Amino acid sequence: MAKRKVLVLTGGGDCPGLNAVIRGIVKRAKTEKNWEVLGSVEAFNGVLKDPMEVIELNDKITAGIHVKGGTILKTTNKGNPFDFPIQEKDGSWSTIDRSGELVERIKSIGVDAVISIGGDGSQRISQKLYEQGLNIIGVPKTIDNDLSGTDFTFGFRTAVQIATDSFDKLVTTAESHHRVMIMEVMGRGAGWIALHTALAGGAEVCLIPEIPYDINKIVERLNQRYDQGKGFAHIVIAEGARPKKGKVTAVKSDEVGYEHKRLGGVAYQLSEQLKAAGCEADIRETVLGHTQRGGTPIAFDRILATLFGVKAFELVLEGEYGKMVSYKNNKITAVSIEEAIRKYNIVNKNSFMVKAARSIGISFGD
Repeated sequence: MAKRKVLVLTGGGDCPGLNAVIRGIVKRAKTEKNWEVLGSVEAFNGVLKDPMEVIELNDKITAGIHVKGGTILKTTNKGNPFDFPIQEKDGSWSTIDRSGELVERIKSIGVDAVISIGGDGSQRISQKLYEQGLNIIGVPKTIDNDLSGTDFTFGFRTAVQIATDSFDKLVTTAESHHRVMIMEVMGRGAGWIALHTALAGGAEVCLIPEIPYDINKIVERLNQRYDQGKGFAHIVIAEGARPKKGKVTAVKSDEVGYEHKRLGGVAYQLSEQLKAAGCEADIRETVLGHTQRGGTPIAFDRILATLFGVKAFELVLEGEYGKMVSYKNNKITAVSIEEAIRKYNIVNKNSFMVKAARSIGISFGD
């Protein structure tokens, strides 16, 4: 009896826990005897290459990978099959729709189902491929925690832990020099990492995309801190934060196939704004950047990612295609991919967490 095949891929930005999902899928599939697990290198690019870059995933390859950061399958955010970059003869770049070709190639190697591990952009691609008749299951991955339909995405808690560890280190240098320390974290249009880090670290100010800030309000909070005799302060700012009537600090990328604007540098912008508004304290900026996406996943994310991998394969067994694995109310379940991508999961400024942060003295600059 010929073995059935499931194709696994990791798309979008790298994220702690990706390898644990892959390992969970392989180990669960092994118990079914008649399943073979394949991996497409660099998301769907592996299938679209000539020759294809598709590898067998077995116990030997996946042994112990749950403790490693990154992804053994590599990843990319420059290979949208619906808007695939190609270089013309004159050296210029354009895009074509290779989605139909992709589906045919996947079927040509005998794949029965696909498990796509990725964030919002990857799952939007998953939904469109499902509508084209591809048997596909989604697994929610992103440090930003901005996917609806799940309480947490794996990788988020590790990013918060990395940011909190960095925050704690900045406390001692801020206190020693009587400085205001600004720490910039990732998150794009969602302020989850910043909010959790501010609460965990004890920041005086937390600036997130969901609550545009007034620079004068921030100066007031800092002055209040110094007037109390505490000669240092900490600000956590999300990369997508912006002032009232202002814009997000971002530039259009010139990288071929990269569809997002590149965020980053808002910490330096805030520093200049504070100085212009009369903040007299010494100010220093720290941009954590990609450190939040690298390294060993913490235990929570290893566990969550493993459970997601097992559940994803079980959805394949049940033929529940067009679904995304989900963590809801402490249970591993599934929602439609369509539901998961319907809206961004952003911080509700009226949530208990925000109200609690305000009640312990954290300012959001509004």
